Amino acid sequence: MKFSSKLLNEISHGPVDHELVFEGVATDTRRDCTNKLFVPIVGEVFDGHRFIDAAIVNGATGTLWEKNKPFPKDLEGKINVYEVDDTTVGFQELAKQVLKQQKPYVIGVTGSNGKTTVKDMLEAVLSPKYKTFKTQGNLNNHWGLPMTVLAMPEDTDVLILEMGMSGLGEISLLTQIAQPDVAVITNIGESHLLQLGSRENIAKAKMEIAEGLKSDGVLVIDGDEPLLTPTHKNVISCGYEDNNELQIDHVEKRENGYVFTLKNEKEPFEISLLGKHNIKNAVYSIASARRLGMTDDQIRQSLSSLKLTGMRLEQFRLSTGALIINDAYNASPTSMKAALETLAELEGFNKKIAILGDMYELGDQEEFLHRDIATSVKPSITEVITVGDKAKWIYDGMKENETQVPAVSFDNKEDAASYLSGRLDDQTAVLLKASRGLGLETILQALGKES
Repeated sequence: MKFSSKLLNEISHGPVDHELVFEGVATDTRRDCTNKLFVPIVGEVFDGHRFIDAAIVNGATGTLWEKNKPFPKDLEGKINVYEVDDTTVGFQELAKQVLKQQKPYVIGVTGSNGKTTVKDMLEAVLSPKYKTFKTQGNLNNHWGLPMTVLAMPEDTDVLILEMGMSGLGEISLLTQIAQPDVAVITNIGESHLLQLGSRENIAKAKMEIAEGLKSDGVLVIDGDEPLLTPTHKNVISCGYEDNNELQIDHVEKRENGYVFTLKNEKEPFEISLLGKHNIKNAVYSIASARRLGMTDDQIRQSLSSLKLTGMRLEQFRLSTGALIINDAYNASPTSMKAALETLAELEGFNKKIAILGDMYELGDQEEFLHRDIATSVKPSITEVITVGDKAKWIYDGMKENETQVPAVSFDNKEDAASYLSGRLDDQTAVLLKASRGLGLETILQALGKES
């Protein structure tokens, strides 16, 4: 993204007396900074201002600079300096100015589960008609979102921004920067109970996305969630219950996905994705694409070519022929139950093994929420293996409930991989599900992932 130094007049102290064109922004001086604006981020344990000399050496032609920090005298005149009160705020304000100048159609996506999947779906659905750009990786916070804005190509038609949070007020900040035309709330789960204390507070935090929504924008929500009670004038509710504007009607399971219809509509939609929960994710994308003027035939064709970010119901084959379903990018009780349902629905396998790891950030309800997972283990699953101290509560819950599915518990991934070694054949399906911090997917390396 190229931008003129004139935009910095809006965010820095004093007018810029000459014009430069920057080729983008840089926050990491270990990477190429040629003709870029260096943004020295200040965190709890680091201060990017210390690396201004490296930024100059690597080609940066301008820098934001906090006015209360002295600029090195030996570097004066070697780089254009734009003083701000706070470089993080200046970074965010610059992103706002770029959005005002470029005017892409902005779709913001948040939710306890599914926001990255919906982001990927939106790109797949919209990209055949529009030039799209989306949040890369997990750049969905107060630094990542402006970085995404400032990295988008200049000819972007639709900008898809994932918005994450860990507490109240964070999504409010992100949506005020993005000012979306469409805002999607996928669901309300149990993630961040540690920080927010209740699902009601999680819902309140997710609803903040409407605060920055354009006056003529639309809010797309999970209409089956009673905690979502939006006051915005334009709302599209999606789900299975009768009150939804887009009500999922008939659902038919296929070998690698689902066919479904919306109530009062004749032509079905099809997705080639595991997991029934992805039907609702697809409906959010349908609602957003219709808002942008795409026809249902265009949407159907796009849905057929979906590709999701890695470790979300990602399928691999081991050299033994065993199917691995890697859903270990992250986990909450809601998403773990959905993954177990997906495993239970699989056909054509004699053995279906669920490897379940710790779930984090669940607060004082973490033991109950882990134990409650046991209620979602269906008899068609042939074995459950838990990994980690917290996941042992799942094992304990299965024993207490006398679940008719064998279960074993291990403290670490290495022992679990050793237990599995030699037991997985072409009639075996294995699910991996845990919070990101556990790195459960490394079991694949021990088992010999073939791809």
